[in-house]
Amino acid sequence: MNAVNAGLLVLRVALGAVLLAHGVKHVRNKNGTMKWTESIGFSAPAVQWFFMSFAEIGVGISLIVGLLTSVGAAGLISLMSVAYWTVHRHAGFWVTARPDEGWEYVLVLGASATGLALFGPGEWSVDDAIGIADSLDAWVGLLLVVGGVVAAAVQLAVFYRRPAD
Repeated sequence: MNAVNAGLLVLRVALGAVLLAHGVKHVRNKNGTMKWTESIGFSAPAVQWFFMSFAEIGVGISLIVGLLTSVGAAGLISLMSVAYWTVHRHAGFWVTARPDEGWEYVLVLGASATGLALFGPGEWSVDDAIGIADSLDAWVGLLLVVGGVVAAAVQLAVFYRRPAD
């Protein structure tokens, strides 16, 4: 059905473009990103900069072209889980809350990525062209999403300490 494939393409490209733009922004502002990650409680800011920047770029490209889409969606879930825990949860729901932004934005990105991982990339994807689209959706997609949350928890346990107010 072309409407479903068009909808999945729009969803993949929108999510991918957001993550790709974030990754490029972080790569272009290495020092600023490192200072920011340290200010919110991460140790090893250079390590955080590297993994955050290139994970966002990789996830963005993965989703845009539809290659290993459920893996990319799990990466997005992982990134949004970390963002929620470290920055957004304290500000409440609304993204317009200040001085920090609430968690509605990371919720929408995470829920969209979860839906994509469950449903799959659609026929208009590299995954479908190489014959792996059906192998990465549904239960496998859900398992990958859970893996993304676990990866976020490990990153937080190893590198994050909430700074004193």
